[in-house]
Amino acid sequence: MDITDLKKQFIALYGGDETGLRVFFCPGRVNLIGEHTDYNGGMVFPCALSFGTYLVIRPSGLPALRFASTNFDFKATVELDAITEKLPGGAWVNYPLGVINELLAAGLNPSGQDLLYAGNIPNGAGLSSSASIEVLTAYAFNELYGLGLDRIELVKASQRAENRFVGVNCGIMDQFAVGLGRKDAAIRLKCDTLEYELVPVVLGDYRLIIANTNKRRGLADSKYNERRGECDRAVEELSKAGRIEFLCELSVAEFEKRQHLISSDVIRARARHAVSENERVKVAVQELKAGNLKAFGALMNASHDSLRDDYEVTGIELDTLVAEARKIDGVIGSRMTGAGFGGCTVSLIHKDAIADFKEKVAANYTAATGLVPDFYVAEIGDGAKEILS
Repeated sequence: MDITDLKKQFIALYGGDETGLRVFFCPGRVNLIGEHTDYNGGMVFPCALSFGTYLVIRPSGLPALRFASTNFDFKATVELDAITEKLPGGAWVNYPLGVINELLAAGLNPSGQDLLYAGNIPNGAGLSSSASIEVLTAYAFNELYGLGLDRIELVKASQRAENRFVGVNCGIMDQFAVGLGRKDAAIRLKCDTLEYELVPVVLGDYRLIIANTNKRRGLADSKYNERRGECDRAVEELSKAGRIEFLCELSVAEFEKRQHLISSDVIRARARHAVSENERVKVAVQELKAGNLKAFGALMNASHDSLRDDYEVTGIELDTLVAEARKIDGVIGSRMTGAGFGGCTVSLIHKDAIADFKEKVAANYTAATGLVPDFYVAEIGDGAKEILS
């Protein structure tokens, strides 16, 4: 993102000069391993990315907040005495507005501001553009108004904004990853307790490449709810041998001893994924700490296979991208990432194989699905911050 150009766009929109302008950034995120474990009491392993959302902001002297974005045509002027009201039509402005509402309880007394958001996170790719704009707003207003909130408090406020104001019942992983991410590290996070550890990710000659299926994710929400219900049923049946609250309380060995209590093969498979995936996160952290990238890549492969066979949340598009990626010399791991039924894959690939990957995977994926994928070579970056010129 060209910050100089972004400032020029701000001035063209709102007038004046650069006096008083401040610029903030918050990244997108990708989950490296640990899928559909969060609501099962397990661990996830996301990292922040080097691309994300930018905010140029300046006091306006007006009794209003003026919102604009380079990514959307919709603009809004929200009077300060009306900031608790949600805008109709599901406008993108409700994401930052919801955060500002959450910060009122922390003592925020906002004055008039002009805001211009600009993002280079691919829209609809499942890389957390909504969490990025939320935590970005929380971080910026915390700095501007000296609220003194720490990053975890900002992350919690951002999640509450999406739950309460926007009306999306998301978990906390996305906001946590973009708020507390660190360059060249991933976060081992237990979502229910927020116990976390920053784990160095030393890629050496390898790179992360994200591939977007560009498939509309129509099934994701309904299947997500269905899987949660199936996991709840598994917990109920497994509790006949001793009460558990979450599937991921069980080790793989403990699950194997109890799995006969589950009456349905399908429900048993769902539970097996959750338990085994949580174990894979634990082992992945150990392998990365030991510098064993190829072992980590093998765990990524096993994760996708479990999501495909036991949890059944992949589909032809994700499966094709992963299968084609694994054919490329230099790829040591590839898996779907996110809720499934579209969205993205993430692969671990030698830097010298990237051009071959893009050419061959794209051609074979399009031949199989009729869709054209997009590719993003991703670096692991820092969480929310101010950009000081």
